[in-house]
Amino acid sequence: MPHPVQLGLQDATSPIMEELIAFHDHAFMIVAMISFLVLYVLSSVLTTKLTNTNITDAQEMETIWTILPAIILILIALPSLRILYLTDEVNNPSFTIKSIGHQWYWTYEYTDYGGLIFNSYMLPPLFLNPGDLRLLEVDNRVVLPIEAPVRMMITSQDVLHSWTIPTLGLKTDAIPGRLNQTTFTATRPGVYYGQCSEICGANHSFMPIVAELIPLKIFEMGPVFTL
Repeated sequence: MPHPVQLGLQDATSPIMEELIAFHDHAFMIVAMISFLVLYVLSSVLTTKLTNTNITDAQEMETIWTILPAIILILIALPSLRILYLTDEVNNPSFTIKSIGHQWYWTYEYTDYGGLIFNSYMLPPLFLNPGDLRLLEVDNRVVLPIEAPVRMMITSQDVLHSWTIPTLGLKTDAIPGRLNQTTFTATRPGVYYGQCSEICGANHSFMPIVAELIPLKIFEMGPVFTL
C-alpha cells in the first residue's frame, strides 16, 4: 500500500513490476540529466557577458545536437519495448481466472475449479472492522497463488472498466464484447489493493480490487475466500 507523502512507486510483488520500477528510474535519470544541462546552459547565458554575437558556422555543434537526442530516444525506447513485449507474453499459465467488470463491482470465475463464481463488492463504512481501509475493502477477495504463472481473463458486461493492481504491475482494460488477458507471477504473499482505473460512471471510485496472495500449496487445497 502507498503511504502519505510517498515519492516512489509501490514495492514490487512481481517480476514485471520490478522491470517497470527499474525502467522508471532509468528514464528519470535521463530526464534529470537533460534538465540539469538545460538549467546550466540557461544560467550560463544569463550570467555570462556575450563577447561575440555574430552568426557563425558550427557544423560540429549542429551534428552533436542532432545525433545526441536520437541516441537518448533509443536508450529510452529499447527498454520500453522490451517491457511491453514481456507484459504480453503468456507462457503456460498454471491457473486461469476470469474477471468481469460491472457497474460497480467485479465478478470472478475460477474456471479450473469447477466454474466457481462469486461477486466482489466494496464494503460500506458501517461494515468495516478496525484497521480496514475505507473504499478499498471488499466482501470477497480474489485469492491467487504465488510463485505460479496466473492468467487473468478480463472483460466487462456493461461499460469500460480497468482491472488494476499497481504492486503487481497489472492494468488491463475490461471492454464489453472483448476478452483481454494478462499474466503475472507473484513473488510474495500478502493482501494487495487496486481500483478500477477507467471512469465508468457515477460510482467509479467505489469498485476496489483486493487480491490475497497465498502459498501455492495452500491454494492447491482449494480457493479460500475471506470476508
